[in-house]
Amino acid sequence: MAEETPPPAPAFGGAEPSRIIDPGEFADVGYRVSRSAALELLNRPTSEHHRYRAAMAYALAAFEEVLKFVPPGQDAIPADAFTSEAGRARYRKGPGTFDRDLIEMDIDSTRRVLANIDKSIPPRD
Repeated sequence: MAEETPPPAPAFGGAEPSRIIDPGEFADVGYRVSRSAALELLNRPTSEHHRYRAAMAYALAAFEEVLKFVPPGQDAIPADAFTSEAGRARYRKGPGTFDRDLIEMDIDSTRRVLANIDKSIPPRD
């Protein structure tokens, strides 16, 4: 475990990539949670979108963790960063999804969804 104090939830850890959970596992969490929340957002009135903010923030935190595995000056996560069976399976299924550009697109699109949710939250009295 890193000695630094972990950031508040929904973030998962500090500035360094996890030594416990690999990028494939974080990607799996990000995709599953964001897809589930996105389906709910599509099928609910805007007035209910705020209910899915926490899920999208959690997905964003997972995608941000994935990006930490891209070494400085590199364009993708190296294959040896995938240490779990689930992570290696996800990498074999689509190694290109672990390119920096695509990870950053996942982060940007999730941030846009969060911004839209924030716009739909009614002001407090």
